[in-house]
Amino acid sequence: MAERLTVAIVGCGNFARHFVELFKAHPNVDKVYVCDLVAERAKEYSEKFGVEIIDTYEDILADSSVNCIANFTQRHLHGDIVIRALNAGKHVYSAVPMAPTVDECKRIVELVKEKKLIYMMGETCYYYPCAMFCRKTYKEGKFGDFTYGASQYYHHIDSISYGKRPGEGGMPPLLYPTHSTGMILSAVDSYVKRVVCFGYEDKTGDGRFEIGKNPWDNVFSNQYVLMQLANGGTARVTEARTFGWMKPSSYISALYGTRGGYEFSNAQHILVEKDFDSDAEKVRLTDVSDYVNTDGMVKNKHLPDFKNRVANAQWQWDNVSEVQKEEIERLPAEYENIENGHMATHKFLIDDFCKAVFENKLPILNAWTAARFTIPGLVAIESAKHGGMPMDVPDMGDAPAEWGSGQ
Repeated sequence: MAERLTVAIVGCGNFARHFVELFKAHPNVDKVYVCDLVAERAKEYSEKFGVEIIDTYEDILADSSVNCIANFTQRHLHGDIVIRALNAGKHVYSAVPMAPTVDECKRIVELVKEKKLIYMMGETCYYYPCAMFCRKTYKEGKFGDFTYGASQYYHHIDSISYGKRPGEGGMPPLLYPTHSTGMILSAVDSYVKRVVCFGYEDKTGDGRFEIGKNPWDNVFSNQYVLMQLANGGTARVTEARTFGWMKPSSYISALYGTRGGYEFSNAQHILVEKDFDSDAEKVRLTDVSDYVNTDGMVKNKHLPDFKNRVANAQWQWDNVSEVQKEEIERLPAEYENIENGHMATHKFLIDDFCKAVFENKLPILNAWTAARFTIPGLVAIESAKHGGMPMDVPDMGDAPAEWGSGQ
C-alpha cells in the first residue's frame, strides 16, 4: 500500500470546483492544495473549500510532500503539465484530453511505464449510462461480433468556457475526442487502427474557426471520422461545435453486431436481438429506457414536455441511472452527501484514481487506455486537413498485465 495521498489541484476554473470536495472527502486522501496562475482564483477556492494554496506549479513539483497532482488546466496544455509532473515523480489525475500531440501521448505512456507512476485520465463518458449498458450487453454476447457503431459529442462552441477565449475557441474538435471515443471503444473492447476524416468548414466568420485566428489554423467547427477497429468493426465518431442541438451531448447513438443492436435517440434506448431460438427471421425488441435513463428522467417521463426538457439537459447532472447503481455500492460512504456531476460520473472517477494510487493498481482509464482514446482524434485532424486521406493510427499497446506490488 502507498502512503495516503496529498493532492495538488492545478487550475481553479469552472470545472475543477466540482472535484475539490471529492478529493477532500476520500478516505485515502490526507490533504488537498490548490494552485492557479491567477491568484484570485486560488484564493476563492481556498476560502470556499477550506484548502491551502501552493503559489506556483514549480513549487508543487519541488514539494516532496505532494505525491499527486490533479490537472484541470486548459485542454491544449495537458501534455506539458502532465509530463512535468511525471518527471517530478508525481502521480497524475488529468481532465481530458490526454495531450494535444501524438508525441506527448507517447511520452506520457513511456514515463508511466518507466517510473511506475499512476496516470489516470478523467473521462466522464466512460461511466455514462449508455456506455455502461453497451459494455455490459456486449460482454454478455447479446450483440454477437461487433460490426458498426456510432458515438458523438455535440457541444456548441458558444456554451463551452474555452469558446469565448481568444484563439482557443477555434480548437479542432477532434483534439478533444475522448467523450466520443471513450464510449464506443470501451463498449466493444477494441482500439483504432486506421481513420478517414472530413470536416465542416465554418461559415460564421466570427473569428474562431479561421486560418490565422487560432493556434492550429483550424477551419473546421465539426469533424466526422470513420475508424477501422482492431476487432474488424467500424465506428463513426462525430465531434461537433456548431450543431443546433443541446443535450444529450455525449452518447452512443447506435451499436450493431451479428446478433443484435442498440439504438438511442434523446430519451429512448432500444435493444434488438435476433430471435434465433424461435424464428431466425424475427427479432426481439426491448425498450431499456428505464434502465439506462437517469432516475430523474424515469420519474418525469409522463410530463407532456418531457423530451423537450431532456433535450435541454434536465436530469443529466447528478441523477443516477439503474445501470450505474450496480457500481455505486463500491463508492466510499464519505461521498454520500457530496454533489456528483456529468451524469453522476465524478464520484466514480475520483474514487478510481485515489484507490489506484493508494493500492498501486492501474486504473481502468490508465495511460494506455487514455492513449487509445486520444490518439485517433489527433490523427483524424491530419486526415481532415488532407481531404479525408486514410491514415494509420499508432498504438501504444495494452497496459501491463502486472503492476507493482498491488497486482
